[in-house]
Amino acid sequence: MKKCISGKRIYHLHQLAEDALIEAHIHFEYKSDGGPIAVYQCDECGDYHLTSRGPMNERLAGLLKDGTIKREKEAGRWQSKFKRY
Repeated sequence: MKKCISGKRIYHLHQLAEDALIEAHIHFEYKSDGGPIAVYQCDECGDYHLTSRGPMNERLAGLLKDGTIKREKEAGRWQSKFKRY
């Protein structure tokens, strides 16, 4: 995958970066004050990156608040269990 001179992964569209942000929160365990929380457009490459700074992305905040992220995490755990059999 292509990376920016900053070393960060590149997302060519804001929507793709936002989707990656949501997926990261579904698939990884972050501490309450850790992990990516927003998307920004890079001044160096013009593409989008994830960041742990600034205000939380509104879509992510909504999915955390309504329990969607938690449900998706649980669904993933069950899928992993069923794959073993």
